Amino acid sequence: MSTDTESSLYLHPDRNIALELVRATEAAAIRSYPWIGRGDKLAADGAAVDAMRAFLGTVNFDGVVVIGEGEKDEAPMLFNGERVGNGRGPACDIAVDPIDGTSLTAAGRQNALSVIAVADRGTMLDASSVFYMDKIVTDAAGIGVVDIRKPIGENLRALAAAKGKEVGELRVAVLNRPRHEQLIADIRAAGAGTRLISDGDVAGGINAARYESRIDMCVGIGGSPEGITTACAIKALGGFMQGRLAPKDDAERARGEAAGLDCDQVYELDDLVRSDNTFFVATGVTDGELVDGVRKKGPIIRTESIVLRGKSGTIRRVVADHLVEKWLDEADR
Repeated sequence: MSTDTESSLYLHPDRNIALELVRATEAAAIRSYPWIGRGDKLAADGAAVDAMRAFLGTVNFDGVVVIGEGEKDEAPMLFNGERVGNGRGPACDIAVDPIDGTSLTAAGRQNALSVIAVADRGTMLDASSVFYMDKIVTDAAGIGVVDIRKPIGENLRALAAAKGKEVGELRVAVLNRPRHEQLIADIRAAGAGTRLISDGDVAGGINAARYESRIDMCVGIGGSPEGITTACAIKALGGFMQGRLAPKDDAERARGEAAGLDCDQVYELDDLVRSDNTFFVATGVTDGELVDGVRKKGPIIRTESIVLRGKSGTIRRVVADHLVEKWLDEADR
């Protein structure tokens, strides 16, 4: 016998706008397809931005881009403060990255994604004035156990105990950057293994929170846009995340403080995104552990997307076939 509340969920379900947003990430991924492996990351990103902007304009919501991608490297971008959607639906904050992993796309390497994250208006941390953030992400086992302020070895031992594993069984995703040389050495000294990421740490963070993933933790300094985007996904996955802004110099720290940010604060998951009504959508550009990349199969293009909803904790996978002739110029087919 169902309760009145349960019955109302079936009679009056909330609209899941993520199922509309997925068309925008699919479009961005498909438009970037001709540029995979072509060595021109700006061309790939520009094609993805144009496609995402066009499709976002058809979605029934009133969206404002709170934090976008591109300003830090002067790439094409959906700019901060840009209004998207048709204005007729819910008021939302948006974090976007038409391609998370432009260098991966240009090189034809794995784990490039097209990504959109959405939350209620006024609930996303606007970290746009500080381009980088130190992050730590795990699944639910890390809640109350892991803390970004502790040495990495201590966190790994605590997480291993919480998961009932040996430290040597843990795998930690880290961006492969010179700034992380000591962090990588410390992870290995603690006995854990590393999974070095060449670019695009959104997938790394999500994989750290997924129960079926081989990744146990994602740590290190990556983009602030990716941090806010990842936080929306972690809400749906029930995982653990903390972030701390990492200004590159005193001038950037001053800009962040002028914008109301605290560069010394540890931002908990609920500080990064204050709403539980979050949506996260990602479509694969190139193949990865999270989703498959765009694939051309004769007259069709196949995409795979993951759609996460924080409010319900629902994870959906969407595989779609698109007619090539509708999407690509003859020269790109």
